[in-house]
Amino acid sequence: MRIVRFIPWVSRVLLAYGLASGINLASQSAPASPVHLSAEQDHQRLMDLLHITALRRGPDGDPKSPNAANVDESKVPGYTLPDPLILKNGQRVTSAEVWWKERRPEIVEDFDREIYGRAPKDTPKVNWELTGTTRENNGGVPVITKKLVGHVDNSASPLIKVDIQLTLGVPANATRLVPVMMELAFDPEFLAAYRKRLSAARLAAFDGHGPTWQQQLLAQGWGYAILLPTSFQADNGVGLTEAIIGLVNKGQPRNLDNWGALRAWAWGASRALDYLETEKSVDAKQVGIEGLSRYGKAALVTMAYDPRFAIAFIASSGEGGAKILRRKFGEQVENVAATSEYHWMAGNFLKYAGPLTPNDLPADAHELIALCAPRPVFISSGSPQLEGGWIDGKGMFLGAVGAGPVYKLLGKRDLGTTEFPAIETAVIDGDIAFRQHSGGHTAGPNWSTFLTFASRYIKASVDPPPIH
Repeated sequence: MRIVRFIPWVSRVLLAYGLASGINLASQSAPASPVHLSAEQDHQRLMDLLHITALRRGPDGDPKSPNAANVDESKVPGYTLPDPLILKNGQRVTSAEVWWKERRPEIVEDFDREIYGRAPKDTPKVNWELTGTTRENNGGVPVITKKLVGHVDNSASPLIKVDIQLTLGVPANATRLVPVMMELAFDPEFLAAYRKRLSAARLAAFDGHGPTWQQQLLAQGWGYAILLPTSFQADNGVGLTEAIIGLVNKGQPRNLDNWGALRAWAWGASRALDYLETEKSVDAKQVGIEGLSRYGKAALVTMAYDPRFAIAFIASSGEGGAKILRRKFGEQVENVAATSEYHWMAGNFLKYAGPLTPNDLPADAHELIALCAPRPVFISSGSPQLEGGWIDGKGMFLGAVGAGPVYKLLGKRDLGTTEFPAIETAVIDGDIAFRQHSGGHTAGPNWSTFLTFASRYIKASVDPPPIH
């Protein structure tokens, strides 16, 4: 009888030890169901692993708060960025060969270990199912729309089900393969809630005028894909032991360098591209990636890590995206490391809001953009009046500037200027582009400029159909 009582007690102790120490016990005894922790509990668990007792509070987005984020350019302190062309041993990178073989892997390792986390070397297979095909008109253009679900093999942890939701639309009159832009999209419920929070002016700016982004693509003879990231990884800390991150970890909490949601969403985009490579209507070598806000961050991470994507449209990605992390303007590292956003990043990222500072980060946003080189990247921002200073348009511009030396090393053109342009000024002559539109927190007003930029690289195989 003593042994019978002792065994569950040992199990509880081992589980508690695993949670506190970050040890994954799944390989020893897979749990019957995922471990359930609140975001606050999981956040504290990571702090314990890092031996951190407290994190600095991030600034507030409300300009009326006494702790409001800085949006005054004159109050931005100086900082020093890591040089993307200096090896860890101090030697300068002077050739493309050294970049690809030595320096780029060093930067990837920094992002993997300290910022976004490591994606698993082996992830479950995805089996795609076509759930519906319709013929419809979009802005007067005949379109074939396919609804697809990517079923992720969950045989390693059967209680965790993961399905990837993808929609593909292509011109019905296409006679050859078509280029496609893939958008990482907000789910309808989130969008409805977000729209209710906007003022009339900001809602009008968000909705925009004229053709939708899909209609603008169709007018160029392109197709579009819409991927729902939250269909395969929740946008919260509670979901880290479920969905694709939880499935790979067999329901256990993350280690300090395990991937966060941004890498997981990028993984889903790559799996969607796997499907597009099998789609007979799509030119899979001409697939681009686009996202707004948190999905702008994820789109940039996708572009940096998957060389198959041909072009990127990164909209209002802010801190953790194209914005310089060290820059004291708008949202800060401390905000991203807090309980509402920490799940985007690796556990190790929390260090830089505690005993360390953003200036201690081994890499920054300009190097994330540099990982996309030599492929073209378009950085988009809204106006300070409607989008606000939280996103930091200039900080994203400076991220683009900082990536320039790598593009030039690889025989491409940089942004072409280091001076922040006036609103509505298109800086699109290089292989890195930037434009700050006069609207709010949306990619909409920059789609036409992006397509002008993209037309240098992406060529439709059919004559553009008219929009009626």
